[in-house]
Amino acid sequence: MTEDDDAAFDDFLAARSTTLLRTAVLVCGASPHDAEDLVQHALEKVYRHWPRIRHNNPEAYARKVVVNAAISKARRRKILHEISFARPPETTVDDPDVDLRGSLISELRRLPARQRAVLVLRYWEDLSEAETAQLMGCSAGTVKSQAARGLARIRARLNPGPTGFPAPAEGAMK
Repeated sequence: MTEDDDAAFDDFLAARSTTLLRTAVLVCGASPHDAEDLVQHALEKVYRHWPRIRHNNPEAYARKVVVNAAISKARRRKILHEISFARPPETTVDDPDVDLRGSLISELRRLPARQRAVLVLRYWEDLSEAETAQLMGCSAGTVKSQAARGLARIRARLNPGPTGFPAPAEGAMK
C-alpha cells in the first residue's frame, strides 16, 4: 500500500471504529471481548483489501464482515452447544430509560443471530430495508419478516400477559 492508502485507512479507522464496535456488540449478542475480536477481524480484512475498496464505501464492507462473522459464530456456537454460565446479579438503576435500554439489549441478545442482525442494522444503524438486505445478502422481504419476528419476540417477552406468559400476537387466533 502507498502512504496515501495508509493515511486514508488511518482516517477511516479513527472515524468508524467506534461505530463498528457498537454494531458488533449488538449483533454479536455476547461479550464485548467477542465483539472486539469481530471488529479486529473485519479491520484486518478491510486493510488487506483497502486499495480496492477505499473508494467504494469501506464502512459497508467492514459492517458486512462483522455481521457475517457474528452470524457464522452463532451457528458454530449452536452446533457446539456452548456452555452458558449464569450471569451475575443485575444491579438496580433508578433511571427507567437505563432499565428499558438494558432490557432491550438483553432481549436482543436472546434472538437468533439473523433476527438480531436485522434489528441492529435497521434500527440502531438506521439502514433501509434495501441496504440491510444487500448487506446481509438476502431479499428485502426476508429483512421485513426477520424484523417483524424479532420485534414480536421482544414485545412478547417485555409485555407478558396477565398469566405471566407472553401475550398473544395481534391477530392471533383465540
